[in-house]
Parts: sequence; C-alpha cells; structure tokens
Amino acid sequence: MVDTKTPGDKKLSVPTKTLSLKPRVETGTVRQSFSHGRTKQVVVEKRGKRRVGGDTPVPETHAPEPVAAKPAAAAPAARTAPAPAAPRGNSGVVLRTLTEDERSARASALADAKLRDVEERRIAEEEAKRRASREGIEQAEREAAEARRKAEEERHRQDEEAKRKAELEAKKRFGETEARTPAPAPTRPAARPPIPVARAPGIAADASDEDEGPRPSRRPGGPGRPAAAPKTTAKPSPQKQRGRLTVVTALDADDVRERSIASFRRRTQRLKGHQSSEPKEKLVREVTIPEAITIQELANRMSERAVDVIRMLMKQGAMHKITDVIDADTAQLIAEELGHTVKRVAASDVEEGLFDVVDDSTDTEPRSPVVTVMGHVDHGKTSLLDALRHANVVSGEAGGITQHIGAYQVTSPESGKKITFIDTPGHAAFTAMRARGAKVTDIVVLVVAADDGVMPQTVEAINHAKAAKVPMIVAINKIDKPDARPERVRTELLQHEVQVESLGGEVVDVEVSAKNKTNLDRLLEMIALQAEILDLKTNSTRPAEGTVIEAKLDRGRGPVATVLVQRGTLKVGDIIVAGAEMGRVRALISDQGDTVQEAGPSVPVEVLGFNGPPEAGDRLAVVENEARARQVTSYRAHQKRENAAASVSGMRGSLEQMMSQLKTSGRKEFPLVVKADVQGSLEAILGSLEKLGTEEVAARILHAGVGGISESDVTLAEGFNAAIIGFSVRANKEAAAAAKRNGIEIRYYNIIYDLVDDVKKAMSGLLAPTLRETMLGNAQILEVFNISKVGKVAGCRVTDGTVERGANVRLIRDNVVVHEGKLSTLKRFKDEVKEVQAGQECGMAFENYGDMRVGDVIECYRIETIQRSL
Repeated sequence: MVDTKTPGDKKLSVPTKTLSLKPRVETGTVRQSFSHGRTKQVVVEKRGKRRVGGDTPVPETHAPEPVAAKPAAAAPAARTAPAPAAPRGNSGVVLRTLTEDERSARASALADAKLRDVEERRIAEEEAKRRASREGIEQAEREAAEARRKAEEERHRQDEEAKRKAELEAKKRFGETEARTPAPAPTRPAARPPIPVARAPGIAADASDEDEGPRPSRRPGGPGRPAAAPKTTAKPSPQKQRGRLTVVTALDADDVRERSIASFRRRTQRLKGHQSSEPKEKLVREVTIPEAITIQELANRMSERAVDVIRMLMKQGAMHKITDVIDADTAQLIAEELGHTVKRVAASDVEEGLFDVVDDSTDTEPRSPVVTVMGHVDHGKTSLLDALRHANVVSGEAGGITQHIGAYQVTSPESGKKITFIDTPGHAAFTAMRARGAKVTDIVVLVVAADDGVMPQTVEAINHAKAAKVPMIVAINKIDKPDARPERVRTELLQHEVQVESLGGEVVDVEVSAKNKTNLDRLLEMIALQAEILDLKTNSTRPAEGTVIEAKLDRGRGPVATVLVQRGTLKVGDIIVAGAEMGRVRALISDQGDTVQEAGPSVPVEVLGFNGPPEAGDRLAVVENEARARQVTSYRAHQKRENAAASVSGMRGSLEQMMSQLKTSGRKEFPLVVKADVQGSLEAILGSLEKLGTEEVAARILHAGVGGISESDVTLAEGFNAAIIGFSVRANKEAAAAAKRNGIEIRYYNIIYDLVDDVKKAMSGLLAPTLRETMLGNAQILEVFNISKVGKVAGCRVTDGTVERGANVRLIRDNVVVHEGKLSTLKRFKDEVKEVQAGQECGMAFENYGDMRVGDVIECYRIETIQRSL
C-alpha cells in the first residue's frame, strides 16, 4: 500500500500493482491494399498465451487481417520435474516463475527470430530492387520500340507524301490536265488476328462469328468487348501551307501551295548524302594569307572548321581562341598541313602598281625641263627668277629672304619652249626643301654670288645635285658689283670637285646679273641645250604621277597642295592619293593664278580637293576608284601611326627609365605649340628647334600643324603651360580671347631667324647658372677667445688679400678642409668692419661653428653666379 496526500490532507490507501510476466509479443508491419490504388501500412502483433501446467503456448494474433503470421517460437524443452503450483493474484491469473532452462530456451528463440527477421528483410529488399530494375528495363525497351515505330511511320508517311508530290509536279510539268489525285488515306497497321470470345457453356459460336470476328458485348468492359482502335498522335488539322507568300498566292486562296521540285531534289540529295557512307572528296583551295589573320578568317578561307584549326594549334603547344590573331608563318603551316596551297600577301601590296609603272606605249612627246635653282642665302636666286619671269617675288618675301619653295614656268624667247623653275630657300634651316627640289629636278642651276664666293649652303646644294645625279649649271651672279671676282668663285668650286668649262671641265658656267638682266638669254640657252641633250620625253595620255612640293591649309579654299606633275596628265575630277591623304581634284590653278582644266608633264599647279594637307615631298598618283584610294591611304595612315608610336615609345621608355633619366640627366623641357602656314616652313622650324636641344634643356613640341591658331591649340597650351608660336599665321578671334583670358602667350613671326633666336633665349633661361668662385684672401688664427653671449672668436692676422664680412670661408687644418661656411663677425679691435686688408689683425667668428684652434688657416672667397646661354 502507498500513502498519498490529497489537497484536503486526507490519506488514501492505493493498492500497488501486482508484478507479473508479460505475454510474448512479436510485432511486424504489413501494407494493405485498397481500391483505386490506395495503400495503408499497419502494424501486426503476434501474441502467445502461456497456460498453467506447462502446456505449449498457443499464438494469438491481434491485428486487422494480417497478411501472414510468423510461426510461434518452439516449445521449451521438457521439464524433468513438475512445477509447483503457482500463486494466484487478485484477478485470478496464475503466476509462475520460469525455470533456468525455459529462460535460456526463450532467449535462444528470440535471437533466432531476430536473425530470421533480418534475413527475410534483406531478401525482400533485394527482391524489390531486382523487380524495380526489371521493370525499368522493360519500360525503356517499350519506349524505345514505340519511338522506333513512330519514326518508321513518320518516315513512311513522308516518303509517301514526297512521292505523291513528285508525281503531281511531273504531271504538271509534262502538261497533263488530269485532276489532282486526292491524298492517300493514312496507312494503318495490319489487322490483328481475331481475339477468341469467351462464351457460356452450351452456347456455340455461329458462322458469322467466325467470319467477322468477335462481336462486341452489350455490357461495357465485359467479355467479348471490341478491340480499341489505335490512337493517332497527330491531331486532324488542315495541311500547313509552305513556300513563299506572294500576292498571287495570297489572292488565290483555293489553290494548295505545294513543295517545289528544287526543294524535293535538295531533300533527296540530303537523304542520299546521309545514307551514303563514302567519304567526301576534300576540296583543295588556294588560301590567301596576309601578314596577320584571325583563326576564324583562316578557317573560312580554307572551308575548314575552326575547331580543327584550334586543335592543330594545341598539338603544337599553343592555346588559342577563335578570335585570336596568328602570324602568317603559323597560318601557312596549318594550311599546308591541311592540304591547301598558300598565297602570301603583305599589307604593302596595295601600293603595287601605283608608281613607276613601265609605260609600253610608244606615243611619247617631248616635255619641258624642270630646273631647280639652289645656292646660299642672299646670293640672288629669287631675283634671278624674277628677272627671268618679269615678276617681283622678292618684294613679297619677309625679311628679303625666301622661306617657301616655289614653282614657276618661263617661256624661252628664242625657242618659245617652256621651262619649269623651282625656287628653293637658301637658309640653313631649309635643308629638306633643297633635298626635295633636287629629287624632282632635271637640271640644277647653282647660283653663286661673285662678291661672296662659295658658302656653306652652296656646298650643301652641290652635294644635293650630286646625290640626285643630275647635270649642273653654275650661274655666277652679281657681276655688276665693283668687288665681284668671278675667277675666285671658279677656283673655290674646284675644292668641291666642280670644274667649270673655262677651266677645262664639263660644268657649264654663265656670268649673269639679275639686277641689270645681263646674260639671262645665254642662261636660258644653256638650259635649253642641256635639256636637248637629256632628250626628255614622256607619255601625256597615261594617269598622272607627281610630287607634292608644298602644302598648306587655306581658310577659304581648304587644303591646297602645290604639285609638280611628272608623268601623264592631271585632270579635274581625278581621284588622287598623296601620302596618307586622298581626294578628288576640284580645281587646278596655274602659277599665274589662272584656273585650268588639266596639267601635263612638268607643269606646276595648285591642287584643291584633298581631305587634308599632305606632307611636302609626298608622291601623288591618280587611282581608278575611291575604294583603291581608301585602301592605300588607310595602309599609309596605319604605318604612320605605328612609326609615331614606335618613336614615342623608344624615346619615352618605361616609367623607371624616365625616372632614372631625370635623376641622372635632369633634362628640362620647354613646351611649345607651333603653327605655320605651309608644310615646308613647319618642317624647317621643327628641325631648327630640335637642333637647339642640349643634354640639359630641349624644346618639347606638344603640337605642330598647318593653319591658323585655333581654340584647341590654346586649350592644349594651357594644360601644359606652353607658349604658342605662329609663323606667318594668326589666331582667330575666339582663340585670341581665350589666350588673353588664360594668360597664354602667343608670339607671331614672319622670319625664321627671329623665331629661332627667341626660342633659344627662352630655353637659355632654363639652363642652370654657372657658379664661379673668386678667392679674396687668407688669414691665420693666432689666438682663440671664448666670449660670453658671442661664443668663440678667433684672433687672426690676414696674411694675403682681403677678408670681407659675410663672405664664404673655409677652415683648413693641416692642409685639410674641416669646415665650410660664412663669417658672422669681423671685428677690428672693438668695431665691426666691412673688410680687413693684408697684414692687419682682426677677430673672426663663424656661423654655427666654434671648433677653431691656434694655427688654423681661414680661406675667404666669394661665389659669383653667371647666366648661361645656348
């Protein structure tokens, strides 16, 4: 009994539960099946009762309709002695204690049952897996068979449709007027054998049943029901119209659009190609390979797959994408390995046939000679040409010197033939102009002043004429002057291997005077004679070729180029190419300012119509169409950019190299923006500024161009704090206002001398000044005094020179400089003095230094700053 306290503090007596053995229970799970595919998993218990008297326990099952019952455990072994009577409980159940044998038998039975359960569960799982695998394989086989059957039916239907349409088209083609045959009914599978019908006993099947097959039963789903018709996957719908929709087919709604014969033939050829197992014959092509090509483009030109090309590159150890660019050698190796032939081309091939084409025509005619007048500055070249042309070009030249190259035509008074003259500057800066004049010329006229003799630019002109391998005529000018000595000129020319006829040589010499117009006819006669010896002929009917002598950017007319036509005839409307610029000839202007429609050989003209100003010295050619002109100019522009990038990269180098150069050299730059009127002057200015540079300072050209000064030039100069130089050009109103607002200096020049001199002075200001040391005197320390609030003061005697207050001093001890500084105090007795002469005694104190000893020598000197110049 157990005492329990309730909320009312009353004690209740609750009887304790009687201990007894639980009946033996075995549990398991069973899945029940219901209609409509429903299932339910239930638990099954098998329970055995033990009877009094040691009888065998009878299993008793308590579960809703078990599927199967497991056998009960084996009975325990027979007892040797009867068991004593078991006591009874309150409920009347007999309680008995198990013996040792019974307990061991029960334990062994339980262990065996567990082992059997595990083994049965394992076998059931394996069986389920095998069943599922078999079902999956069977399902896959059924699906594959169904797919094959559908594909066969579709192929058969398409073949029938193709045959039907081919027959219809053939009938239409051969003019048969028969009505269109209806489409054949879709083929059905073969009839299955009749299914025997189950009949009741005693009822025999009649003849009609045997002939017509089983009759359907009235009851659905019962025996004797008819076989279901095969389901068709395709839904009945009108046939889709194929072909191209046109106005005729759209209006004719009754006609059924059919497949064309060409489409049917292509399909038949495709089917034959798929069915035939013979390998196709490989197409061998001639592959054109440029200097660089992408993998995709190479594969397209070979009609190969890009994957195959990449695979071949991978075999060579190179990993590439389809858009990568490979060189011509690699592309050639791949193309040859694939069995193709290769044709190598270069980007420069676009220029083939542009110049120097051999003219097979025999229709040639004499042309005018091209004469270049060369010589030293102020020797009278332009004056001589003015006298020949009866013009006055000299009066329009700034500073009385020629700074532009010019081309003119003069008619000889005796023969009436025209002679083309090219006037070149004589200044040292215009070397490139003289070289261009020598390249395009037939005869060189060397002008030498009789009162000045052979000068540096005269020697340069001689060298240009020899390099061009053209004959030379020496014109000894200014013979009207009192100090003229023509024989001296002839003698000086011998030093440069120029031997005139009067001294037994082959070079013609003529004494002329441009001022008095003396012997000008003889000079023209000698030129005509030399041209006759050269026998100058050309074909004027071929496309024109020439050379750009000068180019400029005119505000009203645009890019203007002075061109000397050398071969053929240049006409208005021709498509021309010069350097990296192209255009169509809009107008031709002669040297007299007249507009002409064409220019023949040896005729100088101004050409209007270029997209941009070409560079002086570029060769001009006429091409057949704009596409060719675009190809040539794009190639030349690309080459120009590459050369500029290479020069810049080679000049600048890496960042580390630039920093190291700045540390070692410390070179300063003078930024400039240069604008000139023509290309030749700009070229001369840039060459002169480049020659001014030294290791310490150099001119940096931010931008150089032809034309007036614009706002963009002012903006560029503002960003780099540069100066703007205008040579024979001016700034527009907006640019001048922007320069004034931003404080940018614009300098205008008309003479190249002044421009170079001013830039030289400005660059000289960037040079570090020179420090010069001037010795003043020496003094010897006799005694050192320590004065309060002042420090150490040396009592000295000046041995030589003078000592000045504030001068630089050196303290020398045992012939070794131990200190350099300045004098802070210089006293004589008690007074501060400015200087002390030799032989006198004084007191000295140094700035921030007090280690002075008796016997030291003080050296006094002064440092002078001297400004340098280039």
